[in-house]
Amino acid sequence: MKVIASSIRKGNVIDMDGKLYVVLTAQNIHPGKGTPVTQVDMRRISDGIKVSERWRTTEQVEKATVEEREFDYLYEDGEGWHFMEPTTYEQVVVAEDVMGDTKVYLQEGMRVWLKTFEGNPISIEVPQKITVEITETEPVVKGQTASSSYKPAMTDSGLRVMVPPHIGVGTRIVINTDDNTYVERSKE
Repeated sequence: MKVIASSIRKGNVIDMDGKLYVVLTAQNIHPGKGTPVTQVDMRRISDGIKVSERWRTTEQVEKATVEEREFDYLYEDGEGWHFMEPTTYEQVVVAEDVMGDTKVYLQEGMRVWLKTFEGNPISIEVPQKITVEITETEPVVKGQTASSSYKPAMTDSGLRVMVPPHIGVGTRIVINTDDNTYVERSKE
């Protein structure tokens, strides 16, 4: 299926020269002068090689037809990451190279979208917002304003995020998985 380059998003699968590529990052660049372009970093599914490509935003790109289904995350072991389809109870094991950076967001029982091509897992999509717990951060400094500064913190999943000064150890926060930014304090 042909789509315009500006509509490509992270996790899409592109068919280029008969080979499949999964999109790692996609960015639309609008220079002050000249033609707007879409800069895409991709990983070739067959051998894992990373490729960068740049298209004019109006160019047609072949998007591969992949099957996309919901799965629940179960656990990780030496084989890989195990997921279960909630209605059929079918289990799938996803390898390290397919997981990429998404593994830090996984939490037991989390519902994810797993994309498969001819039965093989090729890409995984986690929810845009997840709740994590802060395990390590600097103490609150009296007199520091909440609006102007953020401090580094470590989450229970091993992810580093910048949080407002009032967030302490043990606080549950919501983060955006697209760019690892703090959204809000968890209401749970």
